[in-house]
Amino acid sequence: MTDTLAPASTTAAGGPAVKNVVLVHGAFADGSGWRGVWDLLTAQGYRVSIVQNPLTSLADDVAATRRVLDQQDGPTLLVGHSWGGTVITEAGEHPNVVGLVYVSALSPEAGENTSLQYEGFAETPQFVIDVGDDGFGFLNYERFQEGFAHDASEADAAFLRDSQVPINMATFGDAVTHAAWHSRPSWAVIAREDRAFDAAMLQHMAARIGATVIEVPGSHAAYFTQPGLVADAIDGAAKSIAVPAA
Repeated sequence: MTDTLAPASTTAAGGPAVKNVVLVHGAFADGSGWRGVWDLLTAQGYRVSIVQNPLTSLADDVAATRRVLDQQDGPTLLVGHSWGGTVITEAGEHPNVVGLVYVSALSPEAGENTSLQYEGFAETPQFVIDVGDDGFGFLNYERFQEGFAHDASEADAAFLRDSQVPINMATFGDAVTHAAWHSRPSWAVIAREDRAFDAAMLQHMAARIGATVIEVPGSHAAYFTQPGLVADAIDGAAKSIAVPAA
């Protein structure tokens, strides 16, 4: 990858370019964390849309993503962070989607749920979830920065912490019914210092889905703290997809 993005025009295979990108956030966050990636990609001519997941159920988040996909005017690259990977795995069957980018993200098989992805891998003790009596979870206030965004400034980490969107923890038990990575090319952007997921877990998921792996420095919140590298990865994925001419 290079530090400078080329204009979105044609793919490496010579077909028309993928100019639409849809970004899907994960748990304990909202779409505002994608601002840096949005700035970079829109400056290069991409049409970038950001989903605001309600984080109330898998079905609700998939429906929110599909509404945004319905608004796209052509081939679209669908990008998900963390829990957003489960969402794009299901929503990626949408006819506008031509590729999937998983950014420190989950990628279950059809019939699997999010919780199952953790089995057999090391625990991540710095990533602490506090669950309320209503079943919704927040990341622990005191340990938020070290577990989610240790490479962010204190001010940026505090903003992410204080703008958290709680997730209905029951959603992690919702199984996907389709796995779009079977029929769409996939990329996995893996942050080397992720403290939310075991590194072996991220590598295992990427290998299972046959994803092109792009490793970047940074925390679980690399989409926020390393926007240039994440935007480069998305740009490279978009340019490598050959879309049949209309």
